[in-house]
Amino acid sequence: MQRKDFRVGFVGVGRMGANMARRLREEGHHLTAVYDLNTSTATALAKELGCEAAGSPAQVAEDSNTVVTAVTDDDAMRQIFAENSRDSLLAYGHGRLFINCATISPSVHIAVEGLAARHGAETLEACMASSITQAREGTLYLMCGGTPEAFARAKPLLEALSKAPRYIGRAGEAAKVKVLVNMVMNINTAGLAEGLGLGHALGLDLTLLREVFAHTGAASRVLETDAADMQHRDHECYFSAAHAAKDSGIALSLAKPAGLSLPLAQATFAQYRRLVELGKGELDKSGVAELIFLGRE
Repeated sequence: MQRKDFRVGFVGVGRMGANMARRLREEGHHLTAVYDLNTSTATALAKELGCEAAGSPAQVAEDSNTVVTAVTDDDAMRQIFAENSRDSLLAYGHGRLFINCATISPSVHIAVEGLAARHGAETLEACMASSITQAREGTLYLMCGGTPEAFARAKPLLEALSKAPRYIGRAGEAAKVKVLVNMVMNINTAGLAEGLGLGHALGLDLTLLREVFAHTGAASRVLETDAADMQHRDHECYFSAAHAAKDSGIALSLAKPAGLSLPLAQATFAQYRRLVELGKGELDKSGVAELIFLGRE
């Protein structure tokens, strides 16, 4: 497909979905409709982008030939692809391409591909290893899974969102890689929080400590993105603690049948679950520091 051929709808226009939609509109793609469970969010975005605020996923599919989905979890994905619902994407699935960007269980991506195929549609998982800023700037790192044909069909659209979309393999494979990326990121984030929290308890200058970390084996990407936020308690959400818990949980669910014990992932999952249980799941993942620093929790 050429750029002029795409009629693009979105299902799920939270922080990531909305900024991907803005990017595509800016790049000259024709946006047809957006849908979100939060109707006020969808209405405001539709007005901003000059497209329709759809009343259901089915309406988005009816108006589009390509639908980008960015929903929260496995259950939400199953709902928008429910086979016997007139409100689901599959109600107008024939001929459509569904590009699914959420971090969900690999098995759900595989099941959705099968359901879509029965309705004459193609799917591609396009897992995002970046954040809101990258979604808006078109510099997402996208890991894609599905058939080579679906990847080729989607590529002009993907290249508006990513500098170098990466084809990983068949359905479910990209989701596995993405879950591992987030598992390791979450472990690094929790470890950084413990290092800075102990430094604080020992009376060290945390700005100095961060500088030392940056020039030693303690350096990491999360040191660059999260350390100052942990120090200054600035947990504006780019990737939520709730999502960190979800993704670490998916990784653990993959480890069990593989016969592996992952104690660091398990401990990290427990920390993020604790944040959720404390009602702090919408803090950024850097909020895990609130469980460590003395006098904060």
